[in-house]
Order: sequence, then structure tokens, then C-alpha cells
Amino acid sequence: MIKLKTSQEIEILREGGRRLAFILEQIKAKVAPGVKTSELESLARELIKEGGDEPAFLDYRPQGSPKPYPAALCVSINDEIVHGIPSERVLKEGDIVGLDLGLKHDGLFTDMAVTVPVGKISPEAQNLIATAEQALAVGIATALHGKRIGDISNAIEQVIKENGFKVVKELAGHGVGYEPHEDPFVPNYGKAGTGDELLPGLVIAIEPMATFGNGAIKVGTDEFTFLTKDGKLASHAEKTIVITETENEVITKL
Repeated sequence: MIKLKTSQEIEILREGGRRLAFILEQIKAKVAPGVKTSELESLARELIKEGGDEPAFLDYRPQGSPKPYPAALCVSINDEIVHGIPSERVLKEGDIVGLDLGLKHDGLFTDMAVTVPVGKISPEAQNLIATAEQALAVGIATALHGKRIGDISNAIEQVIKENGFKVVKELAGHGVGYEPHEDPFVPNYGKAGTGDELLPGLVIAIEPMATFGNGAIKVGTDEFTFLTKDGKLASHAEKTIVITETENEVITKL
């Protein structure tokens, strides 16, 4: 069931989103060849604690998951699409790395993700990252009062396909606020004019995922990480927005 947020709740989410965007910016700045992904996790926890907030993902058990997620941050490298667990793995020159973080501020949740280069990356990888970001921007621009979820989905799908990449169909955006994941489900493909209507007070995380290859996915041995089945690169971008009477507002921004 979709639960619209009140103006007071949106105010709290706005502050939580600002804090989340600031933290992710600091983590992003630390990405470099030779850095362990566990160091990014430590920084995330430290910055969240400094603000008096809580990590949204730590010990969170998504529907269908066999066990709670063991970290605050998701760090997904190269062919890992989402939910990579931080570890002693070392980032290498030429990698691309997805950073996905959720924050609980004053009891309410926001969610955000970026994919960033490690040192110098190939033009093809740069194009993949740019495509996910462009799809996110177009998806957000489409998310207006009176439109439908399918309008967002279709807009995202068109951008990814036009750039020659594949949409990850099994993973999607979602409602957020009272929980890290809520209704509605916001797919990255679909038919315009279908799905739930976008109403003022609706808070959603829009998150396109684009891949090279055929777009098929698998779950890694850790039971959390989603990877491309063919080992090709993937990119992910995400922001939390609120639908207003006249437009929308990106909540996860500095």
C-alpha cells in the first residue's frame, strides 16, 4: 500500500537527504586505486554516527533475503550491479564502483547511489556511467503530479536503449520514507500511462541500472550481490524525490 508523506515528514526527509548527499560526496572523494572497500564502509559508518543518524541498510533484511545485510554501504564493482558487500577487496585503476547508501534520520529513510570511476577508465565505461545518470535525470523530469509510474519507467528505458545498453529488469526503484523499501515498485522499463498515479506527498527512490551485454543477472555466492551473468560492466544511479503539486523535488541533494 502506498503511504503519502505529510509536509512535516517531508521536512525531516529533506534534512536526512541533505545529510545523505553530503556523506556520499565524502565517500566518493575517497575512491582511488589502492583503497579497500572496507575503508569506504568505515567512513560511511563514522560520518553517519557523527550526525547522530543510523545506517538504513545495516542489519536490514529485504523481502526474500535469507539474512540481514551486514554493512551500512553497498559497494558494487564492475560487473556487480547492486548490493556488493564491503570487504578487504582493493579498488584498481580502471574499475567502476557503485556506492549505494541509505540513511535513517529522525525515524525516516532516504536512499541514494552513484557510480564513480577509479582513476582513469575507458570511454565505454564513462559512457555507461553517463547513461545511467542521464536516465535518472530524465526519469526525475518525468515524475510529475498526474503522471504514472509507467511514465517514469518508460522514460528511463528509452534513454538506456537509445545509448545501446541493456536495462536490468529484475531490479527497480521503490517507495521510501517509513521503511527503506516501500510501495510503489518503480521499474526501469514499462509502458507509459500505466501503473500508480503520482500524487503530492509520494516519496520514491528512482534508480536506473544499465549494463553492457545482454542484461541478464545472477546472485553472487554471498547471497546479496547482484551481478551481470555475462560478466559485463554495470552502472547504477539513484536519488530520492518527493512529488509536489506542481513538480517534484530531489531530496537527496546538498
